[in-house]
Formats: sequence, C-alpha cells, structure tokens
Amino acid sequence: MSLASHPLDSWLTLTFFFICQLARRGLDVVLISRSMEKLKQVATEIEQQHGRRTKVIQTDFTHGSEIYEPIRAALQGLEIGILVNNVGWATEAPVHFMDIVKDVKTIDNIVNCNMLSTVKMTQIILPQMVARKKGIVINLSSMAGWRPVPLQLLYSSTKAFVHFFTEALEIEYRSKGIIMQSILPMFVDSNMTVDVDKFLKISAKSFVWQALNTVGLTNKTNGCLIHAILNNVADTMIPEWLHSSPLGADIIRLVAPKKDANASK
Repeated sequence: MSLASHPLDSWLTLTFFFICQLARRGLDVVLISRSMEKLKQVATEIEQQHGRRTKVIQTDFTHGSEIYEPIRAALQGLEIGILVNNVGWATEAPVHFMDIVKDVKTIDNIVNCNMLSTVKMTQIILPQMVARKKGIVINLSSMAGWRPVPLQLLYSSTKAFVHFFTEALEIEYRSKGIIMQSILPMFVDSNMTVDVDKFLKISAKSFVWQALNTVGLTNKTNGCLIHAILNNVADTMIPEWLHSSPLGADIIRLVAPKKDANASK
C-alpha cells in the first residue's frame, strides 16, 4: 500500500497523478488531505479506474504536531510500502522576508506544511519499513531548495531542509533496505504555475511518470529529463556569484510565478 498526501488544492494535480501511477502499478493507496469531498472524489476515481482499494484521512498539514497522532491511529495495521511526501506551501512571489513576518500564520503554514509534515510522516511510517527491511520514501523538494532563493526564501529554505533530510536519511538507512529519494523539480503545470512560460514547465502526468521511473536508480533527481536539462543550463548560465547578486534577484522576479499559492484555497 502506498500513502500520498497534499494540503492545498493547487497541489492536487501533481498528487493525483502520483496516486494514479501508483494505483496503475498495482498498489492500494491512502490519501491524506483537508478536504473530505475531494478525498472521496479522488478515491472513487482510483477505485473505478484502477480497481485498487483506497483509504482517506482528513487533516490539515498547516497545523502543528497535534494532527499526527490521529494519523498514526488511522494507519494502524496497514502495511505502507511507499510513502510520498508531496506537501508544499509558498507565498506570493516575489516577496521580501519582512513582508512575510507581518503574517505569523503564513510563517507557521510554510514551516508546518513543508518541513514538519515530512519529518512527522516519516517518523510514523519508517519504523515498519525498517522492521520489514523494505520500503520507499519519496520526498518532494524543489530546485528552489538547491540554491538560496531571495524573495522566496522561506519556501526555498524549507525545501532545502527536505532535500538534506532525505539525503541524510538515505545514508542512515540504505543498509536497512530502505530506498530514499529526493525529487527536486522545477516548474510543473498546476494552479501555482499558471503564469510560468510553457517552455519552462511540464505536465504533471508526464512528470510523475518519469519521476517514478527513477526510483531505485538514484537517491536524488530533478524528476524528468527537461528539468535536468534546464537545471544544467541554469547552473551554467547563472553561476553562484550571479545568482547571489542583485541581478540574480531580478532574474528571480522575472521567472517566478506571480500567482499567490493560496489563491485557490
């Protein structure tokens, strides 16, 4: 059985295709989200299209540690073979840090959703994988976590945490038979990237298909060929000194999505 989760409507597209691909590959799925209506809708589609069993758990990953004991209880007795941590929250881009700190709730949302969820869900699922000496943990980081991104610094910093957390776990648990993978995509077509040039993004369906085909081959990946190419081009054309300069911030303003990630809530 696999487990996938998402907290925001704008992430539903990517998560939906992860779930579909896993179900198509013969896995039952557990879905975790805050909207019971959408959970039931997706679960019904999975059952009808792929003939797999589903379980839904309602929660809001922008909340704190108190939400995880009910999740642990709901998962009791289930053998989870694959954990996909695909939660994410971002501010309107671009925005300076001092504009973010005016809204304490936004800071809590980003930290809880992007970092705490990854740690706590791994804490819940990893022990049973270690006991079986088999399991896969896929954590969605971002290319925004590869280098510091001014004007989107909280999202960038929290996604950097996800990447380093995953790489360190992979070192600790590779001998236990556990596959850990950090995926660092660029732009995937969703509500969060409607203002991004189509040349810079890939459809969620194609991205997920390519990303899942890399599991077991590498512990870190951009997820798809076009993102790997764009990453290499960006590293060549925008070296570290330029990226960290005022001109680098102007480049970020140019390519960053302009739509508020919370707009579709």
